[in-house]
Parts: sequence; C-alpha cells; structure tokens
Amino acid sequence: MTASADHLTEMLRGLRLDGVDYSRCQMATPWGVAFPQSREACFHFISRGSCWLRTPAGEWLELRDGDAVLLPRGGGHVLASAPDVIASPPCDCRVREAYGNVFDVEGGGTGEHMLVFTGRMTFNVDLDHPLLRLMPDMMRMSDFIANEPGIPHLLAAMGQEVAMDRVGAGGILARLADVLAAAIIRSWVERGCGAAKGWVAAARCPQIGKVLAAVHAHPETDWTVESLAELMGASRSGFAERFAEVVGETPARYVAQVRMHQARQWLARDKLRIAVVAQRLGYESEASFSRAFKRITGMAPGQVRAAGEAPPAAMFTPSAGAAE
Repeated sequence: MTASADHLTEMLRGLRLDGVDYSRCQMATPWGVAFPQSREACFHFISRGSCWLRTPAGEWLELRDGDAVLLPRGGGHVLASAPDVIASPPCDCRVREAYGNVFDVEGGGTGEHMLVFTGRMTFNVDLDHPLLRLMPDMMRMSDFIANEPGIPHLLAAMGQEVAMDRVGAGGILARLADVLAAAIIRSWVERGCGAAKGWVAAARCPQIGKVLAAVHAHPETDWTVESLAELMGASRSGFAERFAEVVGETPARYVAQVRMHQARQWLARDKLRIAVVAQRLGYESEASFSRAFKRITGMAPGQVRAAGEAPPAAMFTPSAGAAE
C-alpha cells in the first residue's frame, strides 16, 4: 500500500455510516416512488426485477437485478417501473413494521412484482466535511465492482436474504447494506474521487496527505503552521506555500474549519456545553471560542446546541392498523 493510500485509509477510518431505517419493498407495476431531498444518505439494492431511477440531476437510469446505488448526500430522486409513471410520495405505500427500524413495504398496481431493499444512513461527520462535499449525487455499485472483488459475494448474500425472507433477515440485510455503502465510498476514494485537484489531490499527496490525516484524526490538537511543517518535514514557508497550492487555502484556515466542524458535532449531536467544547479545543475562554465558531460557521454555538440534530422522520410511515 502506498503512503498516500495509507493517509486516505486513516481518514476513511473516521468516516462511518450509521443506519437510520431500512425497508424491504415489494412493488407491482405500474409503480413510482418519489424520495424527497434528505440529510441522510440513501441506498437502494435491486433484488428482483428491474426499475428506473431518476437521479437528482434529472437523468433516468435503468437499474437491473443485483444493482446497488448510493446517494450520499440524500438528493431527491425517483424509483419507478418506467420513466413515464407518475411517482407518489413514500407515505402512499402500504407499510408494516417488521421490527425496530426495519419495515415491509408494498405498493403499486397489479402487474409484475419486483423487490428492492432501501436504506437510509447518516454519516458520523459534519456534512461540510471535504469528502462529503466532493461526493457525486449518485454512486453505482457496478462502476466499482472491478476494484472490489468481495462485492459480488455481498450482493449475492443480500439477494438471498431478501428473497428467502428468513427470520432475522432484516437485521442481516441492514448490516450488509452498511458494508456495501462503505465499500462504494472506499472504492470511489481509491479511484480518485472523480477529481484531480483540490482536496483529493491533497489527500493523495504523500507529504500533504500526512498532514491532513493528522488534522482530521486529532482536530482538538493546537496545530500551528510550525508543527504541521515539522510533521511534513519542510520549512515553515515551504510548507505553507505547498499546502496553499495543493489544498487551495492556508493551513490556518483549513485547521480552523476542521476544528469547527468537530465542534458543531459536539454541540449539536452530543449536546456538550459550550465551555467544555472550548476547553477541548484549547481556547482560553468560551467567548474567544464563540467568536471563532461564528466566524467560521456563520452561527453562534448556542444556536447550534439549542437546535441540536433533529431525528429524521421515517421514510415509510407504518399504515394505520398495519400491526393488527
């Protein structure tokens, strides 16, 4: 493994997907479901049959048996039996809670049936993380299978679990979906993230990649230009010039952004007190941290903490009387 791949691996270790809810959808033609814009990533696996997907950009793509797609930024999209079918919102489907956050969903007309397994996931990092900002609207598993020899086996296992409807299949499917989504992201990163400059180029640069990995792994560290230059093994001026050239902004600005993204997670998700966050990040006072936070994020830390992270509404709502 190359040094640059090592740095990417280090940063990816901290990038985790957590499942929100999963649905085993049995749809009969004609059918169409319009998935609205969401803060959560969306995953679809076509277990039986075929369907069409309208991407957030409005392009129609045919998905066949065994296809899997990930929409990492939760862009609004449509799944349908054909592009000319009028799509309805997920709430129009018939839904039964299987258990926990796994649902059985039925919808459509009276024609041929197909089976699709859908999952929603959240990233454990701030949505402004450079890696998330660079991700495309949609990633298709077939584009990455050549670099992921284990993927066909995972897809086959998902297909068997969906089709056989065995006891505990929902939980197994959820875990397999998480693994598949992570594999898509890893392969996308290793193939260059679809870009040749900016943050991707920086992450793949052996010298700068080492610095980025350290900053993302330990945002609470009081990083200075001097300490980062030492980590890279360069002079202060040489490092600053090289960093700005590859990353597109100064080291100080980049470090400040990463630190405030982490602070936003601590405030909104973990509900830590502002004083505690300020102390963790090494600020001399809560006031100085608050000024820096607002300068970078545009919001006061108190606003972010009070708002928190609203739990996502269920994609498919169980039908009234479904459990009877």
